[in-house]
Amino acid sequence: MAVWGKIFGGAAGLLLGGPLGALVGGIAGHVVDKYREIPEDGEESGPDASSLKQVAFTIAVVALGAKLAKADGVVTRDEVDAFKRVFRIPPEEESNFGKVFDRARQSTAGYEGYAHQVERMFRGSPQVLEDLLHGLFSIAMADGVLHPDEDLYLQNIAGIFGFDEDAYNRFRGYHVGEDVRDPYQILGVSSDISDQDLKKAYRKLIRENHPDKVIAEGLPQEFVDVANEKLAKINAAYDEISRRRGL
Repeated sequence: MAVWGKIFGGAAGLLLGGPLGALVGGIAGHVVDKYREIPEDGEESGPDASSLKQVAFTIAVVALGAKLAKADGVVTRDEVDAFKRVFRIPPEEESNFGKVFDRARQSTAGYEGYAHQVERMFRGSPQVLEDLLHGLFSIAMADGVLHPDEDLYLQNIAGIFGFDEDAYNRFRGYHVGEDVRDPYQILGVSSDISDQDLKKAYRKLIRENHPDKVIAEGLPQEFVDVANEKLAKINAAYDEISRRRGL
């Protein structure tokens, strides 16, 4: 992530506040006064608001990813490598990534605090929170299996983010094996839906999950890629159902 330079460079001591601020504050050396804390409602303003949100979001991703990797009792090399692959940690920043990852993994602080803080930041942008979940799913599935403890962890994160059980099952459907993936579940509809309602549901998902919304939030390119992958799966699910129905 290009944002690493902001975390460990000139913006090293950002006043993020809350659990995220405590995490990065324990690693970075000083506070840059021109950055301000994001308030509880996430409505930060000013020229540096976008950078601050981006930094806070990146720290949240690492913290939640580290806690997830530990959810099944052991942090495997596959999971760490999956994180680096999904979020493209530059070689020159791997040491900094390792500091944040290890501190979050070893911290006694619960993942719930990190999740609640990022939910407040992006409460008005549920597609961003959904994309974060998809990134975490990619880490959990690094070994090809979604372990029960990982499943429970992700369910709890989804609940904190405001998603219900049906929504979680839809997200989960994007990541299970190809042989059991249900295109209806991916679209969040029942198999007896009418053709007309199917088209409406599909178009609604396309609008809600367009990558432009992620770009508008100023998030790293990795999350634009996640959004594009998700959109491709939505399109593939709709194409599969259309083929079955002869539409």
